[in-house]
Amino acid sequence: MPNVPDLRSPYAKVGRIVYFGRMLDKIRLHARGALPVADYAANLGKGFDGRCCAFLRIDYARLVPKVLAGGTDAEILAWCEECGGSRTDEECEVWSGFMMKRGWRDGGAEILAKRIRESALEDKPILTMFDYLDFDEGRDSVAVRPWELRDPLVIILMGVAGSGKTTLGLKLAGILGWSFRDADDFHPAANVAKMSACLPLNDDDRAPWLAAIRTHIDACLARGESTIVTCSALREVYRQRIVSDPARVKLVHLTGDFELILQRMNQREGHFMKADMLKSQFGTLEPPKDALTLNTAESLDALVGKIRQAFAV
Repeated sequence: MPNVPDLRSPYAKVGRIVYFGRMLDKIRLHARGALPVADYAANLGKGFDGRCCAFLRIDYARLVPKVLAGGTDAEILAWCEECGGSRTDEECEVWSGFMMKRGWRDGGAEILAKRIRESALEDKPILTMFDYLDFDEGRDSVAVRPWELRDPLVIILMGVAGSGKTTLGLKLAGILGWSFRDADDFHPAANVAKMSACLPLNDDDRAPWLAAIRTHIDACLARGESTIVTCSALREVYRQRIVSDPARVKLVHLTGDFELILQRMNQREGHFMKADMLKSQFGTLEPPKDALTLNTAESLDALVGKIRQAFAV
C-alpha cells in the first residue's frame, strides 16, 4: 500500500487505546478523497475498524458524521465513551495489547503471512498485523518501537536557509516512519511572492506563517502523532510562538560555516530564497539556548544518529 500523508501508524495511541486515531484518519481522508480507494475504502468500518468500534460499543455509521463534524481526537473518543460507556484502564490495556499482537501465534497468523508474501515484505522483521501495516506503508516498526506507546514528539529542525533542514527532515522522517512538513508549505502566497522578489519578510508577514506551523504542531500532538517540522525560527520570539509544549516539542539547530551554506545556496534551483538574503539571516539569528545544536557539515547519517540518540527515538 502507498504511504498516505496524515495516516497514522496503527500503534498510535489516543487516550488509552491504540488504533482509534488511525480509524479517524481514514474517515477524514476518505471524506476529502485522499484515501486510495483500491487499498483502503473497501474495508472502512470493517476489520480493525470494526473491532475498535465493537470495543467502544459505538456504531461506525454514527461515528463517521461525528468525526466529519469536527473536534479533536480526544473529544471524539470522549463522545464514544458517553455513547457506549467508559472502559476501565485494565480493559483498555488488555484490548490494546490484543490489537498490537494480532497475527502473532493466533488466528490471524495465516492471513498475516499471506499479506506479507503479497507485498513482497518477506525480508522485513514483521511479527504482527500492526507491523505489517507499518512496513507496507513505509514505516519501520522495529526501528521506532511504537509498541512502547511513548508520548508523541515533535522535532523542529531550525536554522538559516541552506542549512539542510529539509534534506535532514526527509531522511529522519523516512527512518522513523514519522510524518514530515516543510516550513515553506505554511507560507501564504503573499509571502512567497515577496521572497521571490528578494524582499525580506517583516514580522507582520511572519505572523500567519508561524500561526499555521503552531496549529499543525498542536494538531499532531492532539492526535498522538510524532512528526518532523522545519522552520528557520531565527529569533527567540518566533520559537516561543511555535513551541507549545517544550516537553514534547524539541528544537534541533543546524549551524554551519557561512561560506559552506552560501555554496549550497548557489547550487539550489527553483527555490524562492536567494543566496544574497543569507547574510541577512545570519544577522537576524538568535542562537537558541535550549536546542540540540548540530553542525550541518557532518554527514546525514551522523546527524540522524545524534538526533535519535538525543531524543531516544
